[in-house]
Amino acid sequence: MNNKVVGNAGEDLACRYLEKNGYKILERNKHYSRFCEIDIIAQYKNTTVFVEVKTRKTDAFGTPSEAVTKTKYENIKKGVQFYLSENKVKDFRIDLISITLKPQMKIEHLKNI
Repeated sequence: MNNKVVGNAGEDLACRYLEKNGYKILERNKHYSRFCEIDIIAQYKNTTVFVEVKTRKTDAFGTPSEAVTKTKYENIKKGVQFYLSENKVKDFRIDLISITLKPQMKIEHLKNI
C-alpha cells in the first residue's frame, strides 16, 4: 500500500468519522496552489472546520500528528485565508485528524490546532 493509497483511505475514514459525529462535509482536497491543499472542509453547527488528515500505517516512525511541520501548518493557514476571502464565513477553526492503521486502528481528533 503506497502513501497515496494510505492517505486516501485515511481521508475516507476521517470523513466517515466526522459525519458520524455530526459534521457535514462541504469539500475535499481543495487546492489553492501546488503547496496548499485543504484535505476536508466541513460544517459543524455554525462553524466551518478546516481539517488536515494525517494517516500512518503504524507509529513506528512517529505519530501522524508529528508530520504536521511548521511549514505544513503555514500552508494550511494560507489555504484557509484563500477560502475565507472567497466565502462568507463567520466562525471557523482548523482541526487535525490523526489516524494510525496498525496494530489496531486509532483515530485522534485534535480541535482548534
